[in-house]
Amino acid sequence: MQKNRSYKPFFLLILGVIFLSCSRQKQLTIVYDEGASPRIKFGAEKLRETLQETGYKTGISSDTTLLSGEGKTIYITSSEDTSLQKEGFRIKAVHAGLRVEGADASGALYGALEISDRVKESGEVDFALQFSDAPEMVLRGSCIGVQKPTYLPGRTVYEYPYTPETFPWFYDKELWIEYLDNMVENRMNSLYLWNGHPFASLVKLKDYPFAVEVDEETFKKNEEIFRFLTEEANKRGIWVIQMFYNIIVSKPFAEHYDIKTQDRQRPITPLIADYTRKSISAFIEKYPNVGLLVALGEAMSGKENDVKWFTETIIPGVKDGLKALGRTDEPPIILRAHDTDAPLVMEHALPLYKNLYTTHKYNGESLTTYEPRGPWSEIHKKLSEAGSVHISNVHILANLEPFRYGSPDFIQKSVLAMHRVHGANALHLYPQASYWDWPYTADKTEPRLLEMERDWIWYKAWARYAWKSERNREAEITYWGDQLAGMYGTSREQGEAILDAYEESGEIAPKTLRRFGITEGNRQTLLLGMMASQLVNPYKYHIYPGFYESCGPVGEKLIEYAEKEWKGEEHTGETPVQIISEITAHGEKAVAAIEKAEAGVTKNKEEFERLKNDMYSYRAFANFFSWKVKAMQHVLRYQYSEALPDLEKAVEPLEKSIAYYKELTDLTKDHYRYANSMQTAQRRIPVGGDDGKYKTWEEMLPLYERELTNLRRNIDRLKAAKDGNFESEKINVWAPAEVTLKGNRKRFEVKTGQEVYKGMPVTAMADELKQLKGVYIPREEQIAQGTRLQFGSNGPVKVVVGYFNTDQKRFLLPPVLETNAAGNLRGEAEVVIANGLEVKEMPRVNIHTYRFDAGDNELVLDKGRALILGFIKADQEIKDRDAGLVGADEKKAIDWLFY
Repeated sequence: MQKNRSYKPFFLLILGVIFLSCSRQKQLTIVYDEGASPRIKFGAEKLRETLQETGYKTGISSDTTLLSGEGKTIYITSSEDTSLQKEGFRIKAVHAGLRVEGADASGALYGALEISDRVKESGEVDFALQFSDAPEMVLRGSCIGVQKPTYLPGRTVYEYPYTPETFPWFYDKELWIEYLDNMVENRMNSLYLWNGHPFASLVKLKDYPFAVEVDEETFKKNEEIFRFLTEEANKRGIWVIQMFYNIIVSKPFAEHYDIKTQDRQRPITPLIADYTRKSISAFIEKYPNVGLLVALGEAMSGKENDVKWFTETIIPGVKDGLKALGRTDEPPIILRAHDTDAPLVMEHALPLYKNLYTTHKYNGESLTTYEPRGPWSEIHKKLSEAGSVHISNVHILANLEPFRYGSPDFIQKSVLAMHRVHGANALHLYPQASYWDWPYTADKTEPRLLEMERDWIWYKAWARYAWKSERNREAEITYWGDQLAGMYGTSREQGEAILDAYEESGEIAPKTLRRFGITEGNRQTLLLGMMASQLVNPYKYHIYPGFYESCGPVGEKLIEYAEKEWKGEEHTGETPVQIISEITAHGEKAVAAIEKAEAGVTKNKEEFERLKNDMYSYRAFANFFSWKVKAMQHVLRYQYSEALPDLEKAVEPLEKSIAYYKELTDLTKDHYRYANSMQTAQRRIPVGGDDGKYKTWEEMLPLYERELTNLRRNIDRLKAAKDGNFESEKINVWAPAEVTLKGNRKRFEVKTGQEVYKGMPVTAMADELKQLKGVYIPREEQIAQGTRLQFGSNGPVKVVVGYFNTDQKRFLLPPVLETNAAGNLRGEAEVVIANGLEVKEMPRVNIHTYRFDAGDNELVLDKGRALILGFIKADQEIKDRDAGLVGADEKKAIDWLFY
């Protein structure tokens, strides 16, 4: 007993010595220079937090004499060393501890965060560390849409003033801090805010005081939150970029001058130019450290207008703001290439303003391939060679909504393509889903999930490869396996199984859209499926020009594949049959992988269950789509063979397709509020999204079931008919409407033999048009000036317009929602009658209609030839169809089988 008592003090002494020794080892000071930038101070604070969480006793000091003392230090500074690349850093062991040298303040910040990340992994500071790094891409940014799923009352596309009622999250400082912290954790350095006309929410103009769109209290809130956001972003090395569309004016301004807020056809006027120039000037003067992203297209038209507006309004507006501040430096301006001739604009702009960037969509408004090619890639190449930094924009992910997507392999290969194919050296990244409903996801949860949290792997993967694209594949599997194991509390093997699920499912939507889609744009919501008519008669729905040539490997559309099969011709590239085989295999492997990981999940179990349900949903979608394509193969074969047994073979696969769609409906109805976050008339495929309709699988299921019912009925009718033909349903002739035309416009009867242009008579026409009286407009006027038609009516009417089905320049293209977001405000984007009119020696004509309310109205169309075929009563029932007036060597459309 005495022996034990005498031993105890000695034992405690030894423990005390060990404890004191460990305590000394766990003490260190973070040092930076007096007057250090906010970015260095922020990096030091983040490093201090990490060190304290791992047991270090840590302080921060600007006393550089500590560097020559005995205590351990981490010295963070920016360096004059020109060998470091922009935003690069060097960490090196020195006698006092570690020295972090940044090429600039951002580099020093990233160096501090590098040490912080290593401490989180190991629990210790490595005082022998020798490491340097720098980002490949100059800009690495994400964007937030200050927009909504639907239009605001009395407004149209893009028009969303900054108010607490419309965007309560915009004023949530804690939310901004979380988002900005996520950005800096991923080493992102730019934040894009997208809005149609933000200036009237953020600045006041002496000459136009009535133009402000918000009340005084809201205006002050906007000033406060915008300053807060830009200051907090700057601490983290993040450049805030305000985007705006052209030409849009504020609603109060428009009402004051009795003009429209936006009108694609209107010319540039001195009033609108002055207002916009002064708005930009006031914004630059008030927020000089905020960049601008300029979208010339969509809300204005004409290359000459684009050049004039950019060089005579926007750039001078920026310069006016700088002059008022007495500054000679140039804040960055980013020119968006969408719907404009960006190389032409840059050619005229660079002599006037040097700090210009360009940006263009990577795969359009979807993610389809890491092998981009064709005309869209040529635009990227031209811009990357224009003498400024070119930014690749991963835009609206219309084919990925709403399921989780996180394939690091696909993303890494895409970033490599940005460098190697497009010549881009910057990234502008959209949210993976729910852009229009940010900050929330479509998941049915309470409280709602934040998009930035749910889709963490999306941001982490793009940012990782934007920093460094050339990374070893095996090492990346290990890295992401560890990340996912940490997320869900599994073993690394199970983490890699989750990675497999992400990567297998990550091929399904890209492959499906690029081989079967109508468009990559947000006009199409892929994961809701496609109608049978869109698969067998896609041109009726305006396949977006350049889509198939740019957004995937060389391959065949389904209708091309069917024709080659019938003719016994050799197939080329990626085929529809190949793709449906691949996507069903991807679906099965994704489910098998997620199930393999399930037993090991110990963390975030509810989120894992949602991820697992997404894998099941992807599998069900792949099976639904594949069986539908198999059914359409038989339908297209019947188009050539006219043999009923070929058509009858389509029934069973279509039944299987619908069975899988029912499974998809069951998997999603309790998990998702919607498939697509844009819920306006802009969305047309698989059906119109007018008034927020048809945004769920449950709503779509009856439409697909009806297709099967109609197919069975038409097969029965064909069996009962003589010689396999039956009399078509009676066509209702459209009832004309009385209108009063203004100006000296001549009318003509729409009938065979009637000339629509000199020497060009109608040779055939759909029955619906028989009672119409068209309006003659000389082709020279249409080509030189466009079409302007003023008229009045006592009731609502529709103007019937014939668009020639060609892309030749002298003809007017029909409304293209991919480039004109306001192109369906009157229902004009739909083809009402495909192949509805024949004119001698002219391309085939598709029939569209524009709806107008009673009163005085004006139809304004861009330059190019189109036919004004008359006016009809707006309230009559109109049935969309393909009239089949095609050439003698062409097959008539077969989609009537599903009506």
